Amino acid sequence: MRRKARWRTLAAAAALAAAVSGAGAQQRAAPAAPPQSEPAPPPYEPQLLRLSEIMGALSYLRDLCGLKDGEKWRARMTGLLEAEAATDARKERLAGAWNRGFRGYEAVYRTCTPNAELVISRYLEEGERIAREVANRYSGG
Repeated sequence: MRRKARWRTLAAAAALAAAVSGAGAQQRAAPAAPPQSEPAPPPYEPQLLRLSEIMGALSYLRDLCGLKDGEKWRARMTGLLEAEAATDARKERLAGAWNRGFRGYEAVYRTCTPNAELVISRYLEEGERIAREVANRYSGG
């Protein structure tokens, strides 16, 4: 039960973190001019990269361990990309972090083990913490 509550909190926090960058969504809505140079990343870029990597790992490991919600994690990552990836380079960085998380565990784990379950638990906690900190610090609310 506690794990399910953490998962819900992480999912809500990830959605909130994705919503932090309203400016990115507004920039994409405007007609696109040829980019002169990539804008500086937001100050919470390292946290979003880590959150992306965690979501990729959770997508793989939770499916492996029978929870079968990997598509939900993929959908949350898509939401994060839609909210945060104002440039192709930023989208590549965020998606690359997700892929590293997914593929890193895919290369090592073929079956669910107690250690894989421990990683899931720890990543749920870390992801929840990161999302909460980003939302609290940068949402302006």
